[in-house]
Amino acid sequence: MDASEYPTSESHAPRRRADGTHERTFLLSAIRLIFIVLLVVVTMLVVSSTRTVNEFGFSTVLGIIVSASALGLAVIALDALTPRKRLTSLVGAYLGLCLGLVAAIAIGTLIDTISNAWELKDDNYSIYIPLAKVVLGIILCYLSVSIVLTTKDDFRLVIPYVEFSRQTRGVRPILLDTSTLIDGRVESLAAGHFLDAPLLVPEFVLSELQTLSDSADRLKRAKGRRGLETVERLQAAPLVDMEVEHTASDGRGVDSQLIDLAHRDGSRILTLDSGLAKVAMIRGIQVLNLHELASVLHIAAGIGEGLRVEIVRRGDQRQQGVGFTPEGMMVVVEDAAERLGEVLEVEVTNTVKTAAGTMHFSRIKPLAAGLQRGVQSQARHLGPGPHAGDS
Repeated sequence: MDASEYPTSESHAPRRRADGTHERTFLLSAIRLIFIVLLVVVTMLVVSSTRTVNEFGFSTVLGIIVSASALGLAVIALDALTPRKRLTSLVGAYLGLCLGLVAAIAIGTLIDTISNAWELKDDNYSIYIPLAKVVLGIILCYLSVSIVLTTKDDFRLVIPYVEFSRQTRGVRPILLDTSTLIDGRVESLAAGHFLDAPLLVPEFVLSELQTLSDSADRLKRAKGRRGLETVERLQAAPLVDMEVEHTASDGRGVDSQLIDLAHRDGSRILTLDSGLAKVAMIRGIQVLNLHELASVLHIAAGIGEGLRVEIVRRGDQRQQGVGFTPEGMMVVVEDAAERLGEVLEVEVTNTVKTAAGTMHFSRIKPLAAGLQRGVQSQARHLGPGPHAGDS
């Protein structure tokens, strides 16, 4: 199938999201332009107030415009290089800067007191004392910001009423992983109001789906596009509360980032990955496993019970076939490897519970006694059939 037959996430994105992004981009561009203009105008007014008419020539005006514009562009470039800002980080940087300035003022006052007590006022010390205060102030501000940012999760232990981590009130949101979006059943669960919480799709999960959709492998490409289509339908559903969590990838595995995000924000995880579910439960995170839900909803067949199964593929063992009932229950059938595509009447011989649900092992039902005699009688009447040599 041609790649153009698959809809992309950009072509089917909801109009309201595209309009909101366009409006936000336009507003941000306007603010940046106003910032540069104000910076240039204010700088020119300040400089012109200290110069005479003769001193304020063309070269001065040009230098002010170029210097102020360069400074403004540098600030805008720094802002553009950090598009995913977090309020907790900004508050931490501001608090650290305030603490560093307070410490710098205290150290500067101490240095002035010592210099006055020791009468260090000659030309040899008058240069180095202000320089020492400035350098120590910069060092203290840097250390304060660095310490606060690296320990912001534990900072509430020092100041109990300061909380940098996001607090979840009411129903805890549910994080959707890659396997859940590829599976697609979450859409029906959300539309049926079985999920009573906001659904969050982290940005690094979308990145993994995008990588899969661009894969050279056909199966991976189909999975990635199916996952992106699920996200689109969830966004477009009027009764589903779903949004993208703007958490960019840090280079680690998606499962590790998902567990850290859930642990930090107190969220739950909806998954089909049994390995991810086990690690998350070890970390104390509540996990909703769709395999367990499907296993509970499917009524397990008892030993000796008859089932009607369509054989869709070969099993792991020789002569085994794997089929599914109309309800989606997986059944392993003995001696059915050569009967792909057929619908068979089977009899359950054993059931095994696994992390992925309940597996049913079965064998093909023998024919009834009357039907068996009819088949044998017809075979005797028609004879053994033509031989290869007779042709």
